[in-house]
Amino acid sequence: MTAFRLTALGATLALGLTPPAQAEPATWQIDPEHAVVAFTIMHAGYAKVLGRFSDIEGSFVYDPETQELGDVTARIGTASVDTDHEKRDEHVRSADFLDAGAHPAITFTATSSTPTSETTGTVTGDLTIRGITQPVTLDVTLNKRADYPCCHGKETLGISATAELLRSDFGSTYALPDFVGDAVGIILEFEAIRAE
Repeated sequence: MTAFRLTALGATLALGLTPPAQAEPATWQIDPEHAVVAFTIMHAGYAKVLGRFSDIEGSFVYDPETQELGDVTARIGTASVDTDHEKRDEHVRSADFLDAGAHPAITFTATSSTPTSETTGTVTGDLTIRGITQPVTLDVTLNKRADYPCCHGKETLGISATAELLRSDFGSTYALPDFVGDAVGIILEFEAIRAE
C-alpha cells in the first residue's frame, strides 16, 4: 500500500514518545448517492457556468487514528456531465471539451499529501482528462467522522475538497481566450463509507 502521513506522528517518534495505538487502515468507498463532483467555468466574461457529474466512483485507504492515507483513486464518467442545458451538455461532451466518445472517464490517483491541521490538508495526484495526465492539488477538509445516523449505520467520513486547473493543460483550447474561460474550479463534496 502506498501511504501518505497526514499527522505529526513522525515528530512524536523522533522525540522518543510512545505513539498512540494504531488501528488497522481500512478501505473507504465513496458513496455515489452522496457525492458531488462539480465545476465552474467563466462564460464570455459575464458569469460562471456551473456543471456537475453524476457517474462517480472511488476509494481510498485511511486510518482515522494515525491519519495515514493511501491508495486514493477516483473515476468520473465524462458522459454524465450536466450543466442544466442539453445542447450545451452535448457540446461539452464533444472533442472541443471532454471528448467523451474517445475518453469516457476522468481519473485521479493520489501521489502525496500534506497536513495543515487535524482536519485539513492537501492531496496531490495525477489527474487524467482527455487522455492527458497532469498533477493537481486538492485542498481537503474532513467535516465529520461518525457512525451514520440511519440507513446503513456504518462509520462514515464527510469530506469537502476544492482545486483549480486549466483546461488548456488537458488539450481543450476551444474558444480561448475570450469566449470560454481557461480556469476551471473544481468542487468535491462526498461521503465515504468504511468497508467491512
